[in-house]
Amino acid sequence: MNIVRTIRKNKLLAIVILAYIILLITSPQKAKGSVGNSMYYVIEMIQIMPVIFILTSLIEAWVPRETIIKGFGEGSGIRGSILSFLLGSFSAGPLYAAFPICKMLLQKGASISNIIIILSSWAVVKVPMLANEAKFLGPKFMGMRWILTTVSIFAMAYITSIMVKKKDIPAIEKKRDGETLTVQKEYCIGCGICIELAPEYFELKNGKAGIIETMDAIKTSEEVDKAIKKCPTNAIEFR
Repeated sequence: MNIVRTIRKNKLLAIVILAYIILLITSPQKAKGSVGNSMYYVIEMIQIMPVIFILTSLIEAWVPRETIIKGFGEGSGIRGSILSFLLGSFSAGPLYAAFPICKMLLQKGASISNIIIILSSWAVVKVPMLANEAKFLGPKFMGMRWILTTVSIFAMAYITSIMVKKKDIPAIEKKRDGETLTVQKEYCIGCGICIELAPEYFELKNGKAGIIETMDAIKTSEEVDKAIKKCPTNAIEFR
């Protein structure tokens, strides 16, 4: 049963392993080449990801949540979109290095649209890549491709932000041991979702949500976890 449960939790990994086994049986030579290519990327990730995790931890510890919300949050407007575009365009490293950074930004209040802009520009609008593109394919080709790609990135960010909400992203998790549940009053809009989901822990005070219980009493509450995930402004968090 434990093996079945582990496979269910890691379906993608299980499918990849199964594909390798089938390939090994049907075509050993191709399987050998595939394993070699996979190991190349695994080694590359081992070299790059520790640095990314350290950088992400430093940003998370040193950059206040208010700064992230102001620069990349829902209310950042066109300024936030431009900052996100520049961040992605001037970033270095492979695209997978952006995922932990974007997860951290989401947890600290960045909007989904700005995360899409960061990931997309990181993937296809890097400044060094543009220089090489102009060298080999010509400035006109590079310029037109850049303009069309940029327009597509902003359009895709807008559409995705409508179709995908933060409550749909399991990576956004505010629960951490040893911290206290708080409601950031400046971000709370008094919608009452948290009170509806966990009325024994939240109450409405002067049009804003407030905490009734302490961290120790609600540490394992599923209702509080749901309230955190469904808060439209990410005003609820553990500190």
